[in-house]
Amino acid sequence: MAQSTPKEALLVLSKGNHTLAIVDPVSLKVIATAPSGPDPHEVIATADGKLAFISNYGFGEYNTLSVMDLITQKALPAVDLGPLRGPHGLQVVGGKVWFTAEAAKVIGSYDPVAKKVDWVLGTGQNRTHMLIVSQDMQRIVTANVSSGTMSIIEKTEVRMGPPPGAPPNGGGGSGGPPPGMRPRKDWDEIVVKVGNGPEGFDISPDGKEIWVANAQDGTVSILDFAAKKVIQTLQANVRGANRLKFTLDGKRVLISTLGGPDVTVLDAATRREVKRIPVGRGAAGILMQPDGLRAFVACTPDDYVAIIDLKSMEVTGKIDAGKGPDGLAWAKH
Repeated sequence: MAQSTPKEALLVLSKGNHTLAIVDPVSLKVIATAPSGPDPHEVIATADGKLAFISNYGFGEYNTLSVMDLITQKALPAVDLGPLRGPHGLQVVGGKVWFTAEAAKVIGSYDPVAKKVDWVLGTGQNRTHMLIVSQDMQRIVTANVSSGTMSIIEKTEVRMGPPPGAPPNGGGGSGGPPPGMRPRKDWDEIVVKVGNGPEGFDISPDGKEIWVANAQDGTVSILDFAAKKVIQTLQANVRGANRLKFTLDGKRVLISTLGGPDVTVLDAATRREVKRIPVGRGAAGILMQPDGLRAFVACTPDDYVAIIDLKSMEVTGKIDAGKGPDGLAWAKH
């Protein structure tokens, strides 16, 4: 008989089986699976833990987000993104599902209540792949793989000038600004050149730095978030890097690669390698447990999720959640 979804659950995508697995993080057993749609790559849960959204990627072939009800453990009708093809990176902020659409070179947000895409912004960059949206929804960062860039997008106040020939103060004589000069909010995008093939990235918990793994170069670019510039490039030897994540205390950085057998651990303060943790033939998705004690790493070529104890920095177990695991998420209801 099917088990009910626990209050806290680990979600694991299987690219080989086209399924989403709900895993009990205590027993480490799969308690339910449901169809994920074609070529699932990333998954995210809503803040109330009731729904999961899955990006059906296909390198631009597909244009849907699959939806799973985590309480009933059933697949719901997919979200049709229309011309926004190649959805990949996902995040839930402010009740909206934020996503990238690689083939359309955009980021957008989907409103699950209104059941529609309510906002789209072009990046002008090739393969806009992963994204992070600030909790106040004022800043967005994306990694643009083929352009070798990071986009830092901020909501700012702008003033539009009056049309040519318009009388002062809009002709109203009130002494106030003309209607066209009233401030409004708009998005300002700064594009920062990093290494070749940036894909996995994360923002330090203190919000000061952006760390980016450059898959083609095997390097890590460190950006000053406020200054919007690269301040250091680490020769980290992580060619094929897929994901990069800070531990919750900000002291360590974990980097997975599909091009090697180890997860690389860097010290965030010294910028030096601490350890290489053998996990198999390669790895992709990384997820930190909310209490900061463990990390889950999707070992795609080996068909399991490795569990890393973040104190000992050792693999302490494995989860079988389907062939070719990749995207991981945490759900709490």
